[in-house]
Formats: sequence, C-alpha cells, structure tokens
Amino acid sequence: MASSKALSKRAGRVRRQLRSVANGRPRLSVNRSSKNIYAQIIDDLEGRTLVSASTLDPDLRKSLKTGADTDAAAAVGKLVAERATKAGIEQVVFDRGAYIYHGRVKALADAARENGLSF
Repeated sequence: MASSKALSKRAGRVRRQLRSVANGRPRLSVNRSSKNIYAQIIDDLEGRTLVSASTLDPDLRKSLKTGADTDAAAAVGKLVAERATKAGIEQVVFDRGAYIYHGRVKALADAARENGLSF
C-alpha cells in the first residue's frame, strides 16, 4: 500500500498538469473511499464547488446495493453530469487525483461523458 505522502505527491502531479490544460474550465474531481465515491465540479478560479454528487446522496443511496462498486460510480457520474448541465456546465477537466483511471474512476468518467459532460 502506498503511503499518504506518495499519494499526495501523485495527486499534486495530476493537478499541476490539469492546471496547464484547463483554460478556465472547471475541474471534475473524484474521491474514492473503500465504501463510497464522491464527485465535485470545482471552479479553481473562485475556489468554490459548483456541483457535487456522491453515493451518500439520499436519492441515490436508496437505489444502490452498495456505494463501493462500478454501478454506484456510474450512478454518481450520471447524477453529477445531470446537475452540471442543469447549472450550465458542459466542459470540464477530469481530475482523477491519485487514483488510476480504472474501475470505479473510469465508470464514473464514462457515465459523466454519456450524460452530457465533455472532457
């Protein structure tokens, strides 16, 4: 298991690269725990969260068997994309953080793309 220092260094590298290609677009940030998955669309210029969704949202929580599988991640991706389009956000940059683009992170990204977000 990687140390928290190594994870934060990796997340910093990813975020630094995103800053160079963002061109003012908000950032779709993903956080994954062993039991849940969270997604936020963040405006780094103003430093505030525009839209968020997670497996802990009451409307999602009832319909999911668990918050820790790819089906749950896809549901969160769909929800965050719907909320983003309602807020007028169409283009974002994807911030996978320190996580490999695989499994739950990939499922969330694919569902967000299918439901209207472009990145």
